[in-house]
Amino acid sequence: MEHTPIIVVGHKNPDTDSICSAIAYANLKNLLTPDSAVAKRAGKINNETAFVLDYFKMDTPELIADVNTQVRDIEYRKTPGIKDTISIKEAWKMMRELDVVTLPIVGNNNLLEGIIAINDIAKSYMDEYDNTVLAKAKTPYSNLVDVLEGELIAGNPHNHIVNGKVIIGAANPHMIEHWIEKDDIMIVGDRVDTQICGIEMGVGCLILCLNSPVNPLVLQLAKERECSVIATKLDTYSVARQINQSIPVRYFMRKEHLITFELEETVDSIKEIMSTKRHRDFPVVDDLGHYYGMVSRRNLLALRKKKVILVDHNEKSQAIDGIDDAEICEIIDHHRLGSLQTISPVYFRNQPVGCTATIIYQMYQENNQTIEKNIAGILCAAILSDTLLFRSPTCTPLDEETARTLSGIAGIELEAFAMEMFEAGSSLKNKTPEELFNQDYKAFQVDNTGIGVSQISSINQRELDYVAELMQEYVPNTLANLPIQLSYVMLTNIHEQCSTLLAFGANAVEYAEEAFHVTAIDNACTLPGVVSRKKQVLPVLVSRLQE
Repeated sequence: MEHTPIIVVGHKNPDTDSICSAIAYANLKNLLTPDSAVAKRAGKINNETAFVLDYFKMDTPELIADVNTQVRDIEYRKTPGIKDTISIKEAWKMMRELDVVTLPIVGNNNLLEGIIAINDIAKSYMDEYDNTVLAKAKTPYSNLVDVLEGELIAGNPHNHIVNGKVIIGAANPHMIEHWIEKDDIMIVGDRVDTQICGIEMGVGCLILCLNSPVNPLVLQLAKERECSVIATKLDTYSVARQINQSIPVRYFMRKEHLITFELEETVDSIKEIMSTKRHRDFPVVDDLGHYYGMVSRRNLLALRKKKVILVDHNEKSQAIDGIDDAEICEIIDHHRLGSLQTISPVYFRNQPVGCTATIIYQMYQENNQTIEKNIAGILCAAILSDTLLFRSPTCTPLDEETARTLSGIAGIELEAFAMEMFEAGSSLKNKTPEELFNQDYKAFQVDNTGIGVSQISSINQRELDYVAELMQEYVPNTLANLPIQLSYVMLTNIHEQCSTLLAFGANAVEYAEEAFHVTAIDNACTLPGVVSRKKQVLPVLVSRLQE
């Protein structure tokens, strides 16, 4: 199978750190080992991240819905496709050489047209067919020559048999002239009179057995009457027995109701189909029907799980769908230890800093890699975003030092760039309630309780008040459909360095009041100086829930 790069991806509902760290770390992996990694995203990027990527002329990572094992990850067999004109004999020969029981039949641009299995070929031998079957199957003359190991003495090998029946010219001309019809295929020996009789009666092809010499008069007459002549070393019996093997596979192939699997289908979805069908092999195609190979049950034993590097999270609830079906190779994070489990040991780097991008920059230094201007820019932007320009309590001296170093490489002025970035990210009025709620939403599991915290930040308090009204209506109607029991919306004013915490769900308000020692007005708690979900909100709520 072809080399597949490791996927570097952040959490669902990605923020600027999640996206930029994925891009930068994939770039580092590729500097160390070319084409070894590719950055992806697990959700829609927000306005702030879009601004950052555009500012530093970086492409947005491709969206990937899940990392489930797909058909493309199976080491399926690259059985070559065949044309529908090849003979049954040639198809049988290929099956034996390739040790397969099914051959795919393809047309122009490698589009799948049908399949032929070994039992179809067996049927072609065992079923009874009348002597017009070569014509019904529109058999190419080239197939006749190949199957009979013969030589085309006269005629066009690209022509097809479209009329007539197969007869054996074993009797004298007076006997067989009553059986010969126009365009028949006549098998004969060295009797020149019979050969001439056949041509004069209008046969379409003479098959001369036992390498019978071709009489010049017969050859001249055949050319004049446009009669093909094939000479073969086989005897009459062998020719009669093998001639049906020249029939093209299209006459027997299956082309209706084919069971095919697309490259993007998950393995789980095809297992059930495979278990209910008697077929041994199934064609693999893309969404346009182009053929890629054949897959069987035994191929499922050689699955290649997608290899994944997770950045900026280690919670299963935040990870991309299908993570249990993938091979986690590394985790680079700065959050609390979460619920992800791995089958084998992995490289897990978790540091108590304010941003994953700070760790990524350290890894560039540790590997003696020069950091490019645009990579430095997006890493710097990620730190500014996660630390709210060093105002968040999660910010460490290392974060600030790293950001200042990166800003010099990127050629940006920290304060001015940060304000421009925050302003771009705080444009909230054109978003739907669902987009606002999910743009920076993270779910956590605390014992048996699921808790979700959405953070929405702005430098404009009026925007936050507007969003609060939307959330008061949206969240109660949505909570029942979420895999959590408690939902909190954190509305953060970046300038004022404070947040309003909206609480939804049974006892959610009481938990917030007790955790933060405040009195809620309706379901809203005012939290002065609180701007960090990771350090100031989540740990306090978790401690209260665990009491």
